[in-house]
Amino acid sequence: MPEGDTVFHTAANLRDALVGKTLTRCDVRVPQYATVDLTGHAVDEVISRGKHLFIRVGPASIHSHLKMDGSWRVTPRGKPTRQASKVRILLETADIQAAGIDLGVLEVLDCEHDMDVVAHLGPDLLGPDWDPKVAAANLTVDPDRPIAAALLDQRVLAGVGNVYCNELCFVFGRLPTSPVSTLADPLRVATRARDMLWANRARWNRTTTGNLRPGQELWVYGRAGQLCRRCGTPIQRAESSDAAGERVTYWCPACQC
Repeated sequence: MPEGDTVFHTAANLRDALVGKTLTRCDVRVPQYATVDLTGHAVDEVISRGKHLFIRVGPASIHSHLKMDGSWRVTPRGKPTRQASKVRILLETADIQAAGIDLGVLEVLDCEHDMDVVAHLGPDLLGPDWDPKVAAANLTVDPDRPIAAALLDQRVLAGVGNVYCNELCFVFGRLPTSPVSTLADPLRVATRARDMLWANRARWNRTTTGNLRPGQELWVYGRAGQLCRRCGTPIQRAESSDAAGERVTYWCPACQC
């Protein structure tokens, strides 16, 4: 599931593949931007901001958000692209191609104002603006708000998704539905969130347990019915929905209260 670490790693891969190279093809397969052609322009920069990714090419900035299922894939030029029917944008240089697949958001913006679309975000867990004190203060603005809702609100801190949200609640022994006021040390929560994403920023197979062996990577997420790694109690699962979309929650009923 794409979260801040996935987007950070994706941006790094695209940066290595594209920056400094001239586009020989730019095929945008979104009706609103289908006439955009950046062929002949060099890729100047690739940056991430929370879960948002920007590819700056000449006067334009290609803004994408992976949402639940999106990805960017870099392959040698001419190699058939998997899931070709889901490709929303294809960028080519003399030697490589980068395909944006099943992207939740894809738009082409004016490069000078592209950051306007992320101006509402809180401190980026993996960005140069990261400030744990600001993030902690944002967390506690509404003490009655459920912890999960606060952690998932990108205006509070940018980069946490459902996996890290559930894992953080387990690590701190709180139910995702518990109010923020029950957190003994919000600053420690913000710092641990950053530590988790930072540790996983350069790999696809994330871990919060410190164990990268298959099936051992996470504490509770995706483990409904399996035994808690700490106490042996079966992990519980629930689904909910809100303005931000569908949410799945995992927790240990013995370790979290």
